[in-house]
Formats: sequence, structure tokens, C-alpha cells
Amino acid sequence: MITKSTTIADILRLAPDAAPIFMSYGLYCLSCPSASAESLEEACRVHNIECAPLLASLNLFLGEMHPDIII
Repeated sequence: MITKSTTIADILRLAPDAAPIFMSYGLYCLSCPSASAESLEEACRVHNIECAPLLASLNLFLGEMHPDIII
């Protein structure tokens, strides 16, 4: 399960096919240097994106597409 403290880099390293979900919420800076250390919550705050819906979408996606991934 992804939490709001999981880094964007960790999410994408384990499930690179989750990138379109980030982009659908307006989070396009997936390869910027901040993504390697920035938590999901921090990235959402910086980009004025509500974290809870994105977090729910990512966890739903991972549960459906990658049930074997444990973060």
C-alpha cells in the first residue's frame, strides 16, 4: 500500500506504468530531481493537488494491476 509519505520515485520504480495516473491529476514532474526524495504528500502540496484522491487512485491501480507489490 502506498502512503502519503511514499516517494514518487519509489512508486514509479516499482510500477512505472502508474505514471499516467500522476499526470491525470496534474502531477507532471515525475522525472525531476525532487521526485526522488519528495513524498507524495509534499509533491501534492507544492503543485496544489489534493493528495487523498490521488493516493486512493494509485492504491486502487496497484491493487488491480500489481497485487504483488508491497511498499
